[in-house]
Amino acid sequence: MTGVFIAHPAPPSAIGLRVPDFTVPATGGEFVLSACIGKPLVLYFYPKDNTPGCTAQAQQFRDLHGEFVKAGCIVVGVSRDDLKSHENFKAKLGLPFELISDIEGVLCRMFDVVKNKMLYGKKVLGIERSTFLIDANGALRQEWRSTKADGNAAAVLDAVRKL
Repeated sequence: MTGVFIAHPAPPSAIGLRVPDFTVPATGGEFVLSACIGKPLVLYFYPKDNTPGCTAQAQQFRDLHGEFVKAGCIVVGVSRDDLKSHENFKAKLGLPFELISDIEGVLCRMFDVVKNKMLYGKKVLGIERSTFLIDANGALRQEWRSTKADGNAAAVLDAVRKL
């Protein structure tokens, strides 16, 4: 990983800036950002495997995956779950895309998605459901922060088609 990249600083925005290369563990082997150059990439961050909202979001990306492929786009999910959890989640839902295991929080910090959240009345640090669209040249084109699971995949697909 080179350089410092924060996807959502309070102004100025990182929209239009190139995302530095990274290599992280994922289902199917290591995920290398630079290997995606030439195709748009959707990185969607979600809090936890096998939870209702995250399951719904993954299913929606799964159901629209053929349309993302037609648009020449790669879709990848990211959470802090380990690879074993990701493999089980992927198999259970029949996900046709890879899931990145960001246990160390490298990507979570890079994209600034870890926020204070309330869980059973307690403040905890957790992933804020967020999605990022990176263009074929590796530049950040759009971001959806604090998004709802329902409808996120369709909104992102619409943006991909407009690239």
